[in-house]
Amino acid sequence: MIRRVLAGEGYGVSEAHNGEEAINSYRLEPADLVITDLFMPEKDGLELIRELRSLYPDAKIIAISGGEHRNTGIYLRAAQALGASRTLAKPFSTEELLAAVRDALE
Repeated sequence: MIRRVLAGEGYGVSEAHNGEEAINSYRLEPADLVITDLFMPEKDGLELIRELRSLYPDAKIIAISGGEHRNTGIYLRAAQALGASRTLAKPFSTEELLAAVRDALE
């Protein structure tokens, strides 16, 4: 859904299947914005945010989480404390996603 919405708005999008793949991809070609789920295999979103902030302090990051996790707010606040520019709780609307992307890129 995120890929489809952002590509439809003219953004270039690349995907990583887990946090480890994401950090390796960012090392090779830094992106203007990283959107990460907080719950992923290999390296979770909090670890990814922490590592990106350590290596690339100016990285722009949006953290997303929700669904089956009852403590979503706690994880999103932790992501913000670690340096996420914006956070989104699932489910979120297309308009909320695009507003967060525009805000993070400004």
